[in-house]
Amino acid sequence: MQLVALISVLFIGGLVAWLAERRNHDWPKWVSLITILLSALLMIPLFSLEPTSVPLGAATSQWLLVYEAPWIPRFGISFLLGMDGLSLLMVALTLFLGLVALASSWNEIDHQPGFFQFNLMWTLAGVTGVFVALDLFLFFFFWEVMLIPMYFLIAIWGHENKAYASMKFFLFTQISGLFMLLSILAFVFAAADLTGNFTFNYFDLVGLNLDPDLAWWLMLGFFVAFVVKLPGFPFHTWLPDAHTQAPTAASVLLAGILLKTGAYGLIRFTVPLFPEAAMEIAQVAMLLGAIGVVYGAIMAFAQDDFKRLVAYSSVSHMGFVLIGIFAWRELTLQGSVMQMVAHGLSTAALFMIAGALQHRLHTRDVSEMGGLWKDMPRMGAIAMFFIIASLGMPGLGNFVGEFMILMGTFQVNVPITVFASLGLIVAAVYSLVAMQRVFQGAPTADRNLQDFDLREVATMVLMMLGLVYLGVHPQPVFDMVEPALTSLYQLTGPMHEWVGAAR
Repeated sequence: MQLVALISVLFIGGLVAWLAERRNHDWPKWVSLITILLSALLMIPLFSLEPTSVPLGAATSQWLLVYEAPWIPRFGISFLLGMDGLSLLMVALTLFLGLVALASSWNEIDHQPGFFQFNLMWTLAGVTGVFVALDLFLFFFFWEVMLIPMYFLIAIWGHENKAYASMKFFLFTQISGLFMLLSILAFVFAAADLTGNFTFNYFDLVGLNLDPDLAWWLMLGFFVAFVVKLPGFPFHTWLPDAHTQAPTAASVLLAGILLKTGAYGLIRFTVPLFPEAAMEIAQVAMLLGAIGVVYGAIMAFAQDDFKRLVAYSSVSHMGFVLIGIFAWRELTLQGSVMQMVAHGLSTAALFMIAGALQHRLHTRDVSEMGGLWKDMPRMGAIAMFFIIASLGMPGLGNFVGEFMILMGTFQVNVPITVFASLGLIVAAVYSLVAMQRVFQGAPTADRNLQDFDLREVATMVLMMLGLVYLGVHPQPVFDMVEPALTSLYQLTGPMHEWVGAAR
């Protein structure tokens, strides 16, 4: 019931925040703050739970909590929720970045603040549901729940081209989600022919001996849906527009947690449900990830819009995650999870900085900035930290994730590893050039700008401490996710040997 309560608090908190607008325009953000803090309190006991063994195909998986209740029994649909170490880490990241998103929008939203907070809370609820749903129908339900509020956040509170960006986001995610829905339905019917039971239960569907041709097409539907959300090259084109036009809070959630649902889906569903089919496209997926790393870095270097620069850097960094997942070694999987968490913190902070600059300067154009450190030294120092973190400075979480991915992938495919490593060089170039153009040099105009206030500094310091902790003491994170990743790795077998054999 803890998982049900966690999701319910976010849904109910969003509704209360929307209704609170009728009494006072300041109340919705306080309701959202209380909602997130209450959800965080519900999370605390989960960190002390001992895992229990649950059969998962030919392997045994370790779960902290599993809750199941009938929902639509006639069609084999149940309200099945489960949390293991991987889910726990992702939900904790979701709530933390929800707090960051709320802090970033604290003084920005004047228009319909209640409806804004409603969409913010329902996005968090949908993402939380995605990370804990183990019934495929329920998973798809939460997948849609998280997308629709994000569409409204961009379409209503976005910037000058918000209608185009929100519609592009909606079409990309909905069409790819339709592929996944068709794959889910076809998978359930195929499983019913094999077992005689009509079910959407994850535990019952893992390890089925499907026809290889059918499994390939089913896997492709899942793969496309998750890679579009990741986003992986060449399905990434919605991301720069969405980030550029989104309000700061939506950019924080989009970069920090919504992209991670794509990576989570690949790890939890695509490879475990269809291991042989996933093996067949592993080389292609890794190549797409490597292209995304280099392409995203080059495109980031070419941007004058600060938010588009950060958006393309996300394409580059998430390319590493795609490589790590389809290298499918325990080392690369742990590196991918570390990269997901570290990227969530560093990129969310950079988008918060970009939003703060736009709020103060009324522009995102880097060419109209320059010399801002003089007026805003606190923002300048904080921006330098996160830019250095993003380019992979040793001692910070991003370096740990990328290093583990590259080290593990080197044992699987040397050319792809070497090619992806070029992205690190370009990342250093565009990151330092952006820092120079925005905060160093001569000011482009006389300005009297407000530096980061206490609320903004406190939010940034929390994310800075998180990245430092991940960089110097990552073992607790590895210990948390290791049972989940090990069970998935054992379930599929040594796919890295299949990949190596396919070279």
